[in-house]
Amino acid sequence: MRLSSEQLNELITTKLHKAGLTEDHARGVADVLVHADARGVHSHGAMRVEYYAERIAKGGINANPDFKFEKTGPATAVFDGDNGAGHVAAKLAMDEAIQIAKENGVAVVGVRRISHSGALSYFVQQAANENLIGISVCQSDPMVVPFGGSEPYYGTNPIAFAAPGKNGQNITFDMATTVQAWGKILHARSKNDSIPDTWAVDVDGNPTTDPFKVNALVPIAGPKGYGLMMMVDVLSGILLGLPFGNKVSSMYHDLTEHRNLGQLHIVINPEYFTALNLFQESIATTMQDLNNIKPAPGFDHVSYPGQRSAEREKKYEENGIEIVDHIYEYLVSEVVHNNAYDNKSPFAK
Repeated sequence: MRLSSEQLNELITTKLHKAGLTEDHARGVADVLVHADARGVHSHGAMRVEYYAERIAKGGINANPDFKFEKTGPATAVFDGDNGAGHVAAKLAMDEAIQIAKENGVAVVGVRRISHSGALSYFVQQAANENLIGISVCQSDPMVVPFGGSEPYYGTNPIAFAAPGKNGQNITFDMATTVQAWGKILHARSKNDSIPDTWAVDVDGNPTTDPFKVNALVPIAGPKGYGLMMMVDVLSGILLGLPFGNKVSSMYHDLTEHRNLGQLHIVINPEYFTALNLFQESIATTMQDLNNIKPAPGFDHVSYPGQRSAEREKKYEENGIEIVDHIYEYLVSEVVHNNAYDNKSPFAK
């Protein structure tokens, strides 16, 4: 099924509003989910709606949060999300970070007590679209074995970065610190596809290609990914006085409970370090240089980070966003949720 961005946004907004969010917050969540689907990151798009709807309906996401923003220094602040929709809180916190960076050159804004916030690329692109550098990190529930270990401790703990080039073109990356994000496993399950044997391990610690047998994910590049996920956990958990490591709440354990997750936005104003036009020109040159590199065997060209997602977004604008049929059928149904996620393991089916 193919839908325009506007059609998909309306369906998601309607469903989340019916689950209990205000229409404004429902649309804020929908904006982030459609952004992910439009860039081909379906693991963070419409396939998440039913989970959010169930958690909202059961009280695990505060439908009427009391957001609070507190400046703690010239360039630092904390945004308390009151366990409301993480997408909305993270977006508003980035708006505040952008204003601080414009005034003071840099901003570091912690986002406390939120629910899952979706694709981080959305938030760093908020900064890049204002000619600023955006960095965002967030913690997630433990489902990754540390290097050399056999039990999960950290989450997929993603990192995102965006910097402005010219003519609205940004260089962007958004990565889990695991070989692959958990959402990609969910996407494989939704399509009954197999996964590469480098993504995850089963209950015995053996590599698996069956997304339904996944018992833990593995960090990228062994000890290097392990170190990065530790760094993210410190910056988005410990730094904000929140649960950390294997104390981070599970996405599925009890959907009536608030998750108390953390996220950290860092925004840098290039004009405090160099001329903006020179910075943008250099980013644009970087993009072109990468495109001009001779491709390796098996590749037809070299893409700069975020290029393929931007190309997918343009293609989807022209032809519509592809949505799996059963997800579309749920979105257009009268059902709020099917009680499918509550009290499951982190690797819920």
